[in-house]
Amino acid sequence: MARPIWHGAINFGLVTVPVDLYSATDDHTISFRQFERGTTDRIRYKRVNERTGEEVAFADIVKGAEVGAGEYVIIDPEELDQIAPGRSRTLDISSFVDLEEIDPIHFQKTYWLAPSKEEYTKAYGLLLQAMRKTNRAGIATFVMRGKEYLTAVRASDDDLLVLTTLLFAEDLRDPAKELKSLPEITPARGKELDMAITLVDSMTEQWNPEDYHDTYTQRVEQLIEDKKQGREVVAGEEPSTPTKVVDLFEALTKSVEGRKKRRQPDEELDNLSKADLDKLARELDIKGRSKMTRSELEKAVSAASSPRRAS
Repeated sequence: MARPIWHGAINFGLVTVPVDLYSATDDHTISFRQFERGTTDRIRYKRVNERTGEEVAFADIVKGAEVGAGEYVIIDPEELDQIAPGRSRTLDISSFVDLEEIDPIHFQKTYWLAPSKEEYTKAYGLLLQAMRKTNRAGIATFVMRGKEYLTAVRASDDDLLVLTTLLFAEDLRDPAKELKSLPEITPARGKELDMAITLVDSMTEQWNPEDYHDTYTQRVEQLIEDKKQGREVVAGEEPSTPTKVVDLFEALTKSVEGRKKRRQPDEELDNLSKADLDKLARELDIKGRSKMTRSELEKAVSAASSPRRAS
């Protein structure tokens, strides 16, 4: 069972609800150690005093803020806590906004908020249900690990409050300053725009996060296994070449036609139950079918059936 990474309270109006903060996401990126090329010798880092060359214990390290000309003001971590003792224990909702008004560019990391004790569930549930009915998010700030966060607190479908940290406006870069030049968008030609819209419509599906997986990590795991077993490493596909302007309409047309051909057999699968799809998966000898969701089964059956249809 996960441990909370922050204890505090949500404040909205005169209502205070003690809560615990839990991380809602995991990083499945494969981590590598560093070695010297041609050897099995590990590369390690030490915290070293640049004047004496001696290693320094983590507990003896403090922070320094440069104030100009190589001069620093030394700050102890405890001093950072002292300047905002309440802010590090309260999540203050200052306003409520419509969720659709928040540009996704501001979103950072997501956490769960849970009542710290059962006795606080009623007030917690009241806030959750009020936000769900109004489809609004509470905009709040709090301090965690010596840093202030802007956050959006909203109601999830799992009867939990979800907290997402947001970037402050000053954290966002101005594209006019960062890009060599901003693209000059010219009005699209009528038939090209119509065909592009048709392609978008043909590719439109209901959002289902279970349909998407980290395939790059899977390929890294396969690379590790292949090298471990002494097998030949298979290179991935080269990226597609850019579409020429003169071929744009032709590429769009072929894309739409390809989607239509693909959807015809898939539409037949849409009407099948998970049990029917599982039966087809067994007949096609699809591996791992017992752990697949209905959507994953449908995709696997469709992919496995394609060669047979083609023949």
